[in-house]
Amino acid sequence: MAAELQPLNISGADHPGSRLVLVEDHAILREGLRALLEMEPDLRIAGESTNGIDAVELVRNLVPSLVITDIALPGRSGIELIGFLRQVQPTVKILVLTAHNSEEYIRAALNAGADGYVLKDASRVELLQAVRAILSGQTFLCASVTAKVVSGYLRPKAQDPALLSAEHVTGREREVLTQVALGSSNKLIARALGVSVKTVEKHRANLMRKLTLHNTAAVTRFAIRHGMVAATDVKAAVE
Repeated sequence: MAAELQPLNISGADHPGSRLVLVEDHAILREGLRALLEMEPDLRIAGESTNGIDAVELVRNLVPSLVITDIALPGRSGIELIGFLRQVQPTVKILVLTAHNSEEYIRAALNAGADGYVLKDASRVELLQAVRAILSGQTFLCASVTAKVVSGYLRPKAQDPALLSAEHVTGREREVLTQVALGSSNKLIARALGVSVKTVEKHRANLMRKLTLHNTAAVTRFAIRHGMVAATDVKAAVE
């Protein structure tokens, strides 16, 4: 799906202030967010995208000051999008605005390179505080997110072998893992990747051994935790 808003003419005195790009697939939320932000004289919406794939090209072309993105997006999760944006525009600021308040999502977004994390039930004042804080070079977490992060750091945790091994997943293994998490059969994965079913079975076995994952539900949880798929896209049951 193409980005809905064409890039605006953002040069010259007619468009002062910081340039923002919105990435949100729900039209009514995106329009409301745009209206709210454009009430501020120092903020301008340079472009919008409805998905995490077109958003990368939009940001590459517009070079905005700040990207505001959801996590659950079609095509590519917001966590994956953050990683891609860090590659194409390393200096762009990124604010996650989402309904997902689990510690796993928060940590995944921050680890991917997000500069801030605000929940969609935050007030207008808190959102604007986040935008301006991030534009000034600070990190911003809304109050409820800060509480979760602090609680997570204070709570003792055992080392997770899967987390330790994640960096060793190859590109092909990642493709297989993503398809498994989305509920695809070995046959469908083989067809999508243009390989044999036996090759898929081999990759799948290697993944589960390497990441110490013992069933499909564990694979799915791992994929969500690391931003490979969005929870809303997952077809397989998560225990």
